[in-house]
Amino acid sequence: MSAFINFRWQDLIDILVIAFIAHRVLLFFVDTRAMQLVRGLCVIVLFGMLARALDLKTITWLLSQLLSAVLIAIPIVFQPELRRLLEEIGRGRLLSGGGQGDDASEGYAEAIVHAIAYLEQHRIGALIIFQRDTGLKEIWRSAVQLRAEITSELILSIFWPNNPLHDGAVIMDRQFIIAAACYLPLTDNNDISRWYGTRHRAAVGVTEVSDAQALVVSEEQGHVSLAVRGRLSKPLNEDQLLRFVRRYFNPYEKDEGLLQRLRREIELGWPGADR
Repeated sequence: MSAFINFRWQDLIDILVIAFIAHRVLLFFVDTRAMQLVRGLCVIVLFGMLARALDLKTITWLLSQLLSAVLIAIPIVFQPELRRLLEEIGRGRLLSGGGQGDDASEGYAEAIVHAIAYLEQHRIGALIIFQRDTGLKEIWRSAVQLRAEITSELILSIFWPNNPLHDGAVIMDRQFIIAAACYLPLTDNNDISRWYGTRHRAAVGVTEVSDAQALVVSEEQGHVSLAVRGRLSKPLNEDQLLRFVRRYFNPYEKDEGLLQRLRREIELGWPGADR
């Protein structure tokens, strides 16, 4: 009871700041090797607390020694992740929730646009899913996991005809191509034109169950369409495509003109439009 009486408003600020920093750091380590370490440390700490509560002195001593050894090994084993964490802090992007460096994001955007332009020109079907806040692990965990750098050469090789990974979708986030040959839920929306095939229905389906966005390259028409929130756009031109991809890798930039226009056009009911 006395602890609550001595509780100060500064203590509340202290707790909120630590919670926010811990949250941002954990988000940074999601889907990395370090996340497995964090889980292991949590298990050790919980077992240690339980052993201490039950007065199991030998187990408590062993766990404390193990925890000390792990803490010493962290900077050595996870040096790349810690270096990247410090770089993000130096750029001021970790706590602000900002994206990655401008050079990297611009390179990713150009790689995707270059690959899609080639696929569109040669009428090679493709389906690329851009993962956002909602994780899609339940989809890509059973696919071919890549976790590879985003390059135009890799995207083209995945969707090249007769490639074993050609069928299915590619799922990527703002850093990696996560997986290929991913099979997505198909939409049950009967308002979509009957001329749309499985790829388009899969693109719409995944955006109905998550906040992901999907780009589809049609084999028959050679057009590129965007699926957002269960709606499918008309064909995008190269400028619209580039601006969309740039916006994905830099979600905090101020230019929202393209997405605002796309949202208005999508709300007009593009899925039922004749092709």
